[in-house]
Amino acid sequence: MSAIPLLSLKNIKVTFGGVRALKGVSFEVNPGEVHCLAGENGCGKSTLIKVITGVYKPQDGAEFFFDGQPVTAMTPTLAQSLGIQVIWQDLALFPEMTVAENIGFQYAVNGKYGLVDKRKIEDAAERALARLGVTIDPDLPLKELPIAQRQIVAIARALVGEARLVFMDEPTASLTQSETDYLIDIVRNLSASGVAVVFVSHRLAEVLEISDRMTVLRDGALVGVYPVEGMTQSRVTELMTGRNFDNIVIANDHDEDPVVLSVRGLTRAKEFENISFDLRRGETLGITGLLGAGRTELALTIFGMHRPQAGEISIEGERVSFGSNRDAIRAGVAYLSEDRLSLGLNQPQSIADNLVMASLDKLMSGGMISPTKKASVVDHWIKALGVKIGTPDDPIRTLSGGNQQRVAIAKWLAIDPKILILDAPTVGVDVGARAGIFEIVHKLAAQGLAIILISDEPPEVYFNADRIIHMVEGKIHATYDPRSVSLAELEASVYA
Repeated sequence: MSAIPLLSLKNIKVTFGGVRALKGVSFEVNPGEVHCLAGENGCGKSTLIKVITGVYKPQDGAEFFFDGQPVTAMTPTLAQSLGIQVIWQDLALFPEMTVAENIGFQYAVNGKYGLVDKRKIEDAAERALARLGVTIDPDLPLKELPIAQRQIVAIARALVGEARLVFMDEPTASLTQSETDYLIDIVRNLSASGVAVVFVSHRLAEVLEISDRMTVLRDGALVGVYPVEGMTQSRVTELMTGRNFDNIVIANDHDEDPVVLSVRGLTRAKEFENISFDLRRGETLGITGLLGAGRTELALTIFGMHRPQAGEISIEGERVSFGSNRDAIRAGVAYLSEDRLSLGLNQPQSIADNLVMASLDKLMSGGMISPTKKASVVDHWIKALGVKIGTPDDPIRTLSGGNQQRVAIAKWLAIDPKILILDAPTVGVDVGARAGIFEIVHKLAAQGLAIILISDEPPEVYFNADRIIHMVEGKIHATYDPRSVSLAELEASVYA
């Protein structure tokens, strides 16, 4: 690699309303390097990226160099001209437009008389996709692509701008393990071609796999810059949080506890087939598997969103048939969606409104929602789950990912469920917040709640479930007891 850093920042300070978001941070990236920017939510990662891209202006005393040359006043336009690109977690793509249009839209009005130059758009898209070594139909509407391919489209769009430095913000948060592996290969190809990549991810295993170095921030300050070689997940966690998190198997025997949920021969064509299991009071049942395993489809059927074509569901010994999720909720089934941003919460609405949206019937008084009852429920669950907020009337989008997820869990606990289905509950939350969420899960199980924990990350179910079901292509492949199988054996089975 070049002796001159591609990007070098020193003494970056940013203050918002008296709160110091960045406290004299320094940051460097070398040409062609894969560099991890690590830290918990709220540590200053996004603020630093926005300084680098000219969205925020740092305080006096900051030093900024790109390719060895000083930059006196960074702006978004200058950042783009230098080849600095950011792929945010929401991708900022246009679902109704085609793949080619999303990639090459900056050429849309460069034709004569300001008309759309479709040929330029198509050529730009073809070149960018070819550079990544992928084959995607450029004429397909983006909305028809799975999330993994949309991520590739976002990367291709960055390459159209002759990217030299690409920031990827949580690029694998919504991807399965196989999709993540594919994306990591693309990142390696970018690095080999000389493009520097800054990887921001809460999935520490992939950070250690892909990165050359990492910069760790904590509470707006630089903890340090470290080579990834020899680094462990536990050490990264300690650097990010200042705390140690010991993973231990918590599995318990629930054979003598009453059955809360019984599933027998449940089947939906092309989704899952002949699924049978029991879930007991106070038990956490883990379900894991790769893309196409049918985990979420099974959960949505138990929650009444889909109708099974065969088989039966019983709750506390009574057979049920749900026509909708409302029927399931009335029967005591709660489902936390893996897509928190668009399905689990209403981002523009307040924290309080999000928390009570599933339990409005419990707040009624004289045909109207009782403000007193609502405030009481909100106050109770905010305190019970340790949600860090300003006021309950603040928009939910003002909270960190971990705190949003606590509100999403509280929303369902407010209905007093018998069964809680958690579908990928730690997507997009940092390691400290993950630990906090699983502490909540353990407490709920100890109080007798029956829980289904779905995750494509074997360690999550291994360390947080009493039993584990491994699904493959819609069928139960095996059932494991964490007390009698190693994590390595479970991972070998899942990734086989």
